[in-house]
Amino acid sequence: MSSIPFEPGAYYHIFNRGNNKENIFKEEKNYKYFLTKMAQHLLNISNVYAYCLMSNHFHLVLEIKKLTELPKEYQSGKKSLHQPFSNMFNAYTKAVNMAYGRTGSLFQEHLKRNVINDENYLLDVITYVHLNPVKHGFNTDFKNYTHSSYQSIVSTGQTQLERNAVIDLFGDKDNFEYCHKAQLYRLRNKLNEIEDIDW
Repeated sequence: MSSIPFEPGAYYHIFNRGNNKENIFKEEKNYKYFLTKMAQHLLNISNVYAYCLMSNHFHLVLEIKKLTELPKEYQSGKKSLHQPFSNMFNAYTKAVNMAYGRTGSLFQEHLKRNVINDENYLLDVITYVHLNPVKHGFNTDFKNYTHSSYQSIVSTGQTQLERNAVIDLFGDKDNFEYCHKAQLYRLRNKLNEIEDIDW
């Protein structure tokens, strides 16, 4: 695990990719199973703000619950806050290994995570996560990418995400959508600049 500790009340951008750049999602049902494991292991200790799952890597944005909101075994220190993450990724790896006849680690050794200690940074990370399919060429329209939290946040359907908290951070749904479009515009300009370089 990363040397950055999980602390109650803190926000994190969590990401990792497949070992040796291997795909961690091999078919459609794998994405749903990953989200099932995420709900099973992480919702007890955290509030999920955003996610994006791509074939060979993933991004999560979440807040570890405040100390008084955590189950007693975490408040007392009997259980470590990193354990649910370890349990989640181990469970997912075991299922994939069994289903596809593979062995060994599915993910890179250390779970990557950055602390988000500024509200503007939190807004930027949420939009960055949702735009990742465009950045990496998985999809040309992030709004229609089915394996991110964007559609759940703009919809009115049932969700386990902190939808209202996310919309409140951006002010309202219109500004949430505007910020994504603005960052997409900047991203496309940056990608075009890279393409124009004479290598």
